[in-house]
Amino acid sequence: MSSAVEEHVIYQISNAPMREYPYPHIYVENVFPADFYAQLRANWPDSSALVSIPETGRVSKGMYAERFVLPFNADGIMKLPEARREFWIEFGNWFMTSHFLGSMVAKFDRYVRERFGDEVYRYSFEADSLVVRDMTNYAIGPHTDAPHRLLSMLFYCPDDDSMKHLGTSVYVPLDREFRCEGGPHYPHNRFQKVMTMEYKPNSLCAFFKNDRSFHGVEPISDQDVQRDVLLYDIRVVPPKNGRPVVATPRSMGLKILQRLFGSSQK
Repeated sequence: MSSAVEEHVIYQISNAPMREYPYPHIYVENVFPADFYAQLRANWPDSSALVSIPETGRVSKGMYAERFVLPFNADGIMKLPEARREFWIEFGNWFMTSHFLGSMVAKFDRYVRERFGDEVYRYSFEADSLVVRDMTNYAIGPHTDAPHRLLSMLFYCPDDDSMKHLGTSVYVPLDREFRCEGGPHYPHNRFQKVMTMEYKPNSLCAFFKNDRSFHGVEPISDQDVQRDVLLYDIRVVPPKNGRPVVATPRSMGLKILQRLFGSSQK
């Protein structure tokens, strides 16, 4: 069942103007209803519930040790105190569903079709989400994301706009012919920063992955920084044996948790 919060988010994103250069991306303010955003901040996981991302196996040991995460899935939510668990279960019951995923893909439909052409019907897509806290000294060099990525969405979740300079930056290579299918991260000095999507409360930046979608984070030198972000990525599930793969809904574990712990919704 769709919720008023879900419809607000889909409305805000679906009607946001597309920025075409240097690759398709959007920036959306007031992406959540104001009262829901206040609840999101009140229920944000404490640092004790987060682990350094190298410990999860998502990146190599020693990389991005200043990034701490909690997977937005059943296992992750189980680690939260009971008082906060119900909020995230309710949130996940629409955020991690095929309906929301499909709405996000539809926003970038033109570019999805350009990427896959007549073969688009053979692919399916799945969502992955992380609750993230980046600390002082975090940085990430320009990169285009892994080849299996379709969309990257970053919901910025600070308490105020005092750190708006710490958003995700858009880059173009100094060698304008340079392209990257995905994987490596490059030194900042090989790129020109075009702009930074401001890290402001209740805002979203999202972009379509292609071989020009260079983005990154400038080195954070501010002291005592806690940069809270909700990441939502859509990944490509390739066909097997010539047939499309039906991805298992990532919301399934959250539905099980709802039955175990109950819900305030009637």
